[in-house]
This record gives sequence, structure tokens and C-alpha cells, in this order.
Amino acid sequence: MEVEGKILLFEKAHKMKVKADLQARLDMCDQFSKAMAEKSAEQLKRFEERMELQHRQEKHQLLEQLVKGSKEALGQQEKLKEEHRHRAKLLTLKLREAEQQRQQEIERVRQEEGRERMRRLCSLQQEALQLIQKIQVDYKQQEALRVDLSAYGHRGNQICGILSTVVRSSSERGYPTQDDVSLGEHSLQEMKMLVNTIEKELAAAEERKKAEDEAAKEKQKEAQQIQQQQAKLQTPAPTQDQKQTKREGLQKKASKGTLQRFLELQKVLELCQKVCEELATCKDPQTKKIRADLQRAVTTPVSQISSVSGSQVRDTFDKINNFLMGKPIVSAGRTIVVSQHPLGLDFVCLKLAEKLVSQGEEEVASHHESAFPIASVASALWERYPKVGELFLANLHKKCPYAVPFYPAFQEGISLEEYQRLLGYQVKDSIVEQQDSFLKRMSGMIRLYAAIMQVRWPYGTNQGVSRLFFLHWTRFLSPS
Repeated sequence: MEVEGKILLFEKAHKMKVKADLQARLDMCDQFSKAMAEKSAEQLKRFEERMELQHRQEKHQLLEQLVKGSKEALGQQEKLKEEHRHRAKLLTLKLREAEQQRQQEIERVRQEEGRERMRRLCSLQQEALQLIQKIQVDYKQQEALRVDLSAYGHRGNQICGILSTVVRSSSERGYPTQDDVSLGEHSLQEMKMLVNTIEKELAAAEERKKAEDEAAKEKQKEAQQIQQQQAKLQTPAPTQDQKQTKREGLQKKASKGTLQRFLELQKVLELCQKVCEELATCKDPQTKKIRADLQRAVTTPVSQISSVSGSQVRDTFDKINNFLMGKPIVSAGRTIVVSQHPLGLDFVCLKLAEKLVSQGEEEVASHHESAFPIASVASALWERYPKVGELFLANLHKKCPYAVPFYPAFQEGISLEEYQRLLGYQVKDSIVEQQDSFLKRMSGMIRLYAAIMQVRWPYGTNQGVSRLFFLHWTRFLSPS
């Protein structure tokens, strides 16, 4: 009965899933049908406008032929007038004829200009009708790129409607004015801007989709590598005699618990980076300004740590500590608070940990005497903010796996460049850094790590916490 009950539950869940999938499919079909119906209506409207434009052009051609015929008749009349002008006896008749000719010339020029403006307006409408085809992007393409361009399509249709109204009203009253032509040119320019904007958005969407696909492939590749590392690290538990043997003499590799802690710290780092991704990649100008202020508030003081003055080291710690506590500080003439953004504290802790590791591989590697001042600030921050310490250790292990210690083994399926990155080498444009530079960076980070394990913040009062903090490090490095 228990098995049958589970089978019934499974069938019920399966039916509900099928029903939900069917409903989703029906909704998608409804949306597609609605989109196609709107598109068909718009295409029918464009067809009617084209037919109306064609009829109007034929009408204007007929009018031009009539005008041409009238011009020929007028020419013959002028010839007759020339032949019989010598017969005219009254000066008033000649003046009348001259005035009549002047009025006719003015009217002819006015009509010619009106017809030219009408031809210009019709050509603008025809060009706009051609551009509307580019604006109406295929529904499936929008869905594939995850963009919504319906607003541009609506605006394009409005512009076509405006042009059609202007042409129709101009035709009804005779000829269009210069204002009508200017309105048509402005509408066409707006239509071109819409086309350019759509092309840019489609290109950006394609690039974004390509980047997301590459990022997904990269994450999948990293996940496979982590799984391979975890599978390799999962060795059988040693017996009591083997444990006793391992504790004697120099150990050749880290213990299973140490490697497990290493993987846990990497997960903490990845989780924090994922949480801060929204703030780190946001393109909003105001958010970018807040991000720059938060990063500068913690990285600038760390860069200023030196071994010249102990008071300067303490001032640096106090500035960073007050900032992490939520107090406002002044940096580059601006007042900054960590609560300016909901993700501010996580982002600041991440950037602070990255900056401390960067100081190890750059500053300490070049100036060995700077290891202990930086270590003093780092140990104090680690003691008061354990999250900063975990992120620092995770970044240190990522850049310098020998601090675990962990020496990644070469595995099938990964490239040589990727394996060198796992070892800690910097690879840029398929060029691996020199061995001297690599050893210099590794030694700088190891020096900083060793200094942190030895030093304690001299201005603290909570000695018990500092002692437990030191025992935590020694237990992490212990082979058992």
C-alpha cells in the first residue's frame, strides 16, 4: 500500500506538472496569436496607405499632364498675341495683358512649388513606410534575445499615422505648406533614430546573450573542475596507526579537514561575489558613483599603510573600522556611509579582502618590511569582522594555493593555460608570466600570511578573542 500510495502521489504530481506545462504552452500560443494578429493589422494598414499613396501620385501625374497641356495652349496663345500685337491700338489693353501675364506667372510658380512640396512629402512618407519594416522586429527574435521592442513599433506606427494624416490633409486643401514638409522631415528623422536605437539594442542583446552563454560555459567548466578536485580529494579515512605515522615528521600534503575547509572558503567567496554582482555590474550612473565611493573608502587607506609610523597604522585601522561600523567618513572630499546601498557592507568586505591580498602580492613582495604593518591591520579587522578574514583567506587561497597548502594536479580535459592559472600563474593573451615574477608574488602573499599569524593588534583589549583567533589559524595549518 505504501508503494501504491507513492505511485499515486507521483502520478498526481506528474499530472499537475503536465497540466501546468500545457497551460504555459497555451499562454504562449495565445501571446503568439495576439502578436501575429497585431502584426497583420498593422501590415494591412500599411498596405492601404501604400494604395492611397499610389492613387494620389496618379492624380498628381494627371494634374501635371493637364498643366503641361495648358502651358502648350498658353504658348500658342502668346504666339497669337505676338502676331496680333501690332494690331492693338490702346495702351490700356497692353497694360492689362502685361498684368495678367504677371499674375499667371505668380500662380504658376506657386503651383509648381506646391507640387514640389507634395512630391517631397510623398517621398518622405514612402521612406517612412520602408523604415517601419525594420522597426517591426520578429516576435521570435525578441523572445530569443529577451528584449521588448514593442514600444518602438508603436511609436513607428504613430509616426506613420502622423505622416499619413499630414499628406491627406495637404491633398484636401490643395498643396502642402513648408511647415508640413518640415514636420514630415522631422518625423522621418525620428523614424531613423528609432531604427538606429533598435539596431543598437539588438546588437547589445546579442552581445549580452553571447556573454551569458560564455559565462554559463565557464561556470559549468569551473563546476566540473571543482567536482574533479573534490573526487580526487575524497580519500579513505586513515587508520589510527596511519594517523600516528602522519603526525610524525614533515607532512607531504594537507589533511582532509584542511582541504575541506579550503573548499568551504571558496564557496563563501563565490556566494559573496554572486551577492555583490548586482552592485558590481550595475551601469546606472548613480549606482556606479556609489560603488566607486565605497571601494575607494576601504582600498585607499589600505594602500597608505606604511612601516614609518605606528600612529598612522592605527589611524588607518580606525578609519576602516568606523566605516564598517556604519559611521560616515570623508574620502576625496565626499562623505561616504556604508549603508548608502543595501549591498554596501558585503561589497566593502569583499573589496577590502581583495585589496589586502593584492597588497601582499604587490607591496609586500617588493618591500618586505611592510608585511607586519599590513598584517596588524588585517589581524585586527579579522578579529572584529570574521567575514573579512574568511574572504581574505579565500582570496589568498585562490591566488596562492600553496598557502593551504594545496598543489593542484593536472587533469585530463583542461588546457595548459587553465592549469597554470590554477597553480597561481598570471596568463594574459596566452602569455604566462615569468618564473621570477611568479615566485616574487607568491613569496609576498606567504610573507603577509605568516605575518598575520604572528602579529596581534597592539591596541586591542579583548585578548581572549585574539588568543582564540590565533589558535584558529594554527588549527587550520595543523596536519591533523
